[in-house]
Amino acid sequence: MTDTSDQDAAPSFRGEMTVELVKHSAADTDVLWAARVSTGGEKSLEELHKDPARSRGLINYLMRDRHGSPFEHNSMTFFISAPLFVFREFHRHRVGWSYNEESGRYRQLQPVFYTPGADRKLVQQGRPGKYEFVAGTPEQHELTVSAMTESYRQSYETYQRLLAAGVAREVARAVLPVGLYSSMYATCNARSLMHFLGLRTQHEQAKVPSFPQREIEMVGELMEEQWAKLMPLTHEAFNANGRVAP
Repeated sequence: MTDTSDQDAAPSFRGEMTVELVKHSAADTDVLWAARVSTGGEKSLEELHKDPARSRGLINYLMRDRHGSPFEHNSMTFFISAPLFVFREFHRHRVGWSYNEESGRYRQLQPVFYTPGADRKLVQQGRPGKYEFVAGTPEQHELTVSAMTESYRQSYETYQRLLAAGVAREVARAVLPVGLYSSMYATCNARSLMHFLGLRTQHEQAKVPSFPQREIEMVGELMEEQWAKLMPLTHEAFNANGRVAP
């Protein structure tokens, strides 16, 4: 019989994304010793004890001329909580990324669901590749939130009913919508993160325009904020060279 101890949990609704940097080995010096081994061999180890700011020009050169491998010798692990539809887009990024996500086979999924905040633009105009999103009316926002919450409540009640009847979690979860929040650990390096940010965020310094879904962009913005503190010179060069991953 399936454990039903959490089946009385009441649905909750939110529009925020959670990103926490839980572990890292990432600094601008990692780029420098990795790059200088090509000409200095073992002398490149001296970079570990030098101020990376003195080599800002080298980092910029590597970024500008797209010498990418020196940006891979670092690691960041993030805990992310976001709706399932965000993770389905996120998992398209495979090179340089590792994921472990919460499993609906092994635990009862909690009733936390996504509803858009008041500042989320709701109306799409134009055609794919040329479209833009504009703010909806208060009535459209009210309708969206009320329709979503009603649907979420019904689907979670059905999920609970199946579990109470002894149906396996891996089967019962099929009734749950993509607006359900999940959680995962995502590990990357600076190069793979830059590629993600180039596609999943909009920025005035971007050389190539991107049109990401707002919710995954929110995750990207939070990840970038924390990465910029770890590798400020690399982040600076990324922006200065059009936000294109090397």
